[in-house]
Amino acid sequence: MGTHHAVTWPPAPIKTERLVLRESVPEDRPAFIDLFASPEVGVYIGGAQRREDLERSAPEVPGRRFGSFVVDLGGTMIGMITFDRRDPQRLGRLLPEGGEAELGYLFLPESWGRGYAAEACSAALDWFAGTHPGEPVVLTTQTANQASMRLVTKLGFTEVERFEEFGAEQWFGVWNAQSSSPTGPPPRIR
Repeated sequence: MGTHHAVTWPPAPIKTERLVLRESVPEDRPAFIDLFASPEVGVYIGGAQRREDLERSAPEVPGRRFGSFVVDLGGTMIGMITFDRRDPQRLGRLLPEGGEAELGYLFLPESWGRGYAAEACSAALDWFAGTHPGEPVVLTTQTANQASMRLVTKLGFTEVERFEEFGAEQWFGVWNAQSSSPTGPPPRIR
């Protein structure tokens, strides 16, 4: 994922108290389609995609790429977590050249409200901190997405800025392994 560290991909599955973060397998395809076709999931990400289009275009093993984890509960995919390099052309960045690691997450509606997103994202951030020591992680979410706003606070992200993008106010924050503890907020990086 980065040019500074060699990272083996996929990593060994990451186990939490209730979940496993793992690489995608062919059996996950229906859950990926459900995830991207869900009107509830699509509310803050530009809308649901048409199921027919997804059925036609989704690869046999969707989401199998560097930085993409399936979140598995009892052998079933309930969501996904991604680490992607932020497009330097987008608003919100820490470095003038952009390219920061950005955390993304999507969960099926039936899994909402049970703490799975916090558990999975926390484990993914710990993995990232271990494989990319000292490198911050950024995240963008719509301020209107109250569940996501609660999650970023719980995970220890600190607000860097807010801006208008995709017709909505966006919250842009940063997480640093060294400074995401309760000892205080991370320094602003510019």
